[in-house]
Amino acid sequence: MTTTVNPAEALVPAPTQRIALAKLMPDFYKAMVALDRAASDGLDPDIRELIKIRASQLNGCAYCLDMHTRDARSQGMSEQKVFGVQVWRETPFFTARERAALALTEAVTHLGEHGVPDEVYDEAAKVFDEQELSRVMGMAIVINAWNRIGVASRLSPAHRHA
Repeated sequence: MTTTVNPAEALVPAPTQRIALAKLMPDFYKAMVALDRAASDGLDPDIRELIKIRASQLNGCAYCLDMHTRDARSQGMSEQKVFGVQVWRETPFFTARERAALALTEAVTHLGEHGVPDEVYDEAAKVFDEQELSRVMGMAIVINAWNRIGVASRLSPAHRHA
C-alpha cells in the first residue's frame, strides 16, 4: 500500500542556519548563558517565561518562542495562559504583576523614540519591589539579545544550538 502526502499538508523544511555562534564563539555564548542566569535568579518562574515568550513573539524568534512556550508548559503554566500571551490585554488570565511585566517587556523590546514610557515603568514599579523590577528589566534585555542571536543566525526550532 502506497501512501501519498498532500503537498499542502507537507511540513516546510526549517530554514538553513546561517552560523553556529555557540561553536564559533563559545566564550560569548557562555557569557550569554551566565547573563541569562543572573537575570533569572530570584525572578518568579512564570513571569520569567512570560517575558521570554512575549519578547520572542514580538521579535519573531521561532526558536526562542518554541523553547519558552515548552518551558512554561513544563513548569505548569496553563495552555490558556501560554496561548493568551499574544493578546494579554484582552484576556482575564494574567495578574497585575504579569501584566506589568508584559507591558514593560513590550516597551523594552520596542524602544521607541522616547524609550520606555514613564507610565509603563511606574505601573511596574507599583507591583514589583526594586530588586524584582531590576530582574524583570534584566530578563527583558537578555531575551531581546537572545532573540537577536536566534533571528540573525536564522535558528529554527529544528536547530539545537545558537
